[in-house]
Amino acid sequence: MSAPEKRSLDPKPVSASHVVMPQRMLPSDANPAGNVHGGVILKYIDTAGGICAIRHARSAVVTASIDRMDFLKPAYIGEVVTFMASVNLVGATSMEVGVRVECENPITGETRHAGSAYLTYVALDAERRPQAVPPLILESDADRRRNREAAARREARLQERRRERDSQLQHQSENS
Repeated sequence: MSAPEKRSLDPKPVSASHVVMPQRMLPSDANPAGNVHGGVILKYIDTAGGICAIRHARSAVVTASIDRMDFLKPAYIGEVVTFMASVNLVGATSMEVGVRVECENPITGETRHAGSAYLTYVALDAERRPQAVPPLILESDADRRRNREAAARREARLQERRRERDSQLQHQSENS
């Protein structure tokens, strides 16, 4: 048996893991109104985001959270829906990946921004434990903007967790 390959933790540029994943929406993807089910869109968002995170970490990943999902416009059967994913921020073992959803009428070429989502993935080692991920190289002004916005979302999540923890501790002490 050969020794496991050593992973590189050298910084990686955002472009090294960027994903563009087009999908044609089929009748099996529809709800009774003829729109694509939100759950179908979410599945593809998680798939594109997961591929992006795997490319960055070069390891298995798990979805830890979906911070936010905004459905801005419906997707329709027959359209090509493209899922564009990029790493926005990395921590010690986790990454925030942003996924933009665009719908295209393949006949007219008309496109529209249908939604966006922010997901957190955790990199896993061979024993399925969290492991370190490479730092992120921000290459453009858009990368730097997305990184700043992701850092603000992360701080808001941490503050919310602290408030929840403090509330639980207060509740426990009142009931003791």
